[in-house]
Amino acid sequence: MSELSTAPVTSLYVHVPFCAQKCVYCAFYSEASSGELVNRFTAALVRELEMVAEDLKPKTIFFGGGTPSLLNLRQWETILRAMEKLNLLDAEEFTVECNPATVSADKAKLFRNFGINRISMGVQSLDEKLLDRLGRIHSREMVFKSFDILRAAGFENINLDLMFAIPTQTMEIWRDTLNEAMAMQSEHLSSYEVIYEDDTPLYEQLKAGEFSVDENLACEMYDELISHATHNGFRQYEIANFGRDGRIQNLTPKFACRHNVNYWRGGSFYGLGPSATGYVRGVRTKNWSNTQLYCEQLEKGRRAIESSEELPPLKRAGEIAAFGLRMNAGWPFAEFKRATDFDLRNEWDSEMQQLTARGWAARDDEKFQLTSQGLRFADSAAELFLR
Repeated sequence: MSELSTAPVTSLYVHVPFCAQKCVYCAFYSEASSGELVNRFTAALVRELEMVAEDLKPKTIFFGGGTPSLLNLRQWETILRAMEKLNLLDAEEFTVECNPATVSADKAKLFRNFGINRISMGVQSLDEKLLDRLGRIHSREMVFKSFDILRAAGFENINLDLMFAIPTQTMEIWRDTLNEAMAMQSEHLSSYEVIYEDDTPLYEQLKAGEFSVDENLACEMYDELISHATHNGFRQYEIANFGRDGRIQNLTPKFACRHNVNYWRGGSFYGLGPSATGYVRGVRTKNWSNTQLYCEQLEKGRRAIESSEELPPLKRAGEIAAFGLRMNAGWPFAEFKRATDFDLRNEWDSEMQQLTARGWAARDDEKFQLTSQGLRFADSAAELFLR
């Protein structure tokens, strides 16, 4: 099986757990930043990079969070110089997530100098009241200013992150945000419906009856998103992701996020930083979701892994099938066989028939994919494939 080869791993994810403040919808592991702990984290991350560097030859790197751009220039320089020394900087795609309130010309210049070539900007909304509602620390003005700073620094691949179905968001507000976002002419757009996850303030507010969820409006907003994006030169390649086209590469647009496509296609990746998961040669690992503990483990000279699990091949193949169906291209049968050593037509024939009969999927001799209706309910469809 290809992923059990001894070739170096080509994808790296780094989780930076710090935020200026916690957003009301966020269920990712993150915490308000404090100076000394950030320095400790920076040193611990360098140690973790040193431990895995020999098995890494990254084609894609993604720093997510949290708010990676919250790290100061000195901390970023420490990390990037260490990566340079370890020969980890030749990635074709190197993404850093940024909050619009934390982008400076100096930081953008440093990023470009070290080969970072893609920025994912957490905009979420361009309506001041909704930004406040979500607990975001940036204003709409900061979004435009940060975008201009990034362009001036030479970034030619920028993603804008938007959210819809936010409590009190109307269709009119959503259209205005989409129109303004399209006018910015970014290369990529990610847009997610608000999810009410346990242990978030937003979920507590919903439970307390402070607002209600309008499923029909959420569906209409999703349709509006696809319509706006398509009419403005974007192509949808995954439920929530749109890239500008240029030329087509393996059924995905030129500006698709290659790092995420590797996830959805079942590729291996190292995950570093507190709470990060990784998948290398059939083994899934998860780091401790505790920055203090993460630092302590690495200071003692060991990886900060809380758990590791070797998945049985069929279970792993089921997961890969489920993830891959999030993409508009679905699964070409030959590609699925290459990725998993299983044939979708043998192991999941009845599930494919069920979804096709429901109008959620289409199938021909070459491939199986969800229809536009099926993509709307991709999570339910995906569950059928899990083993």
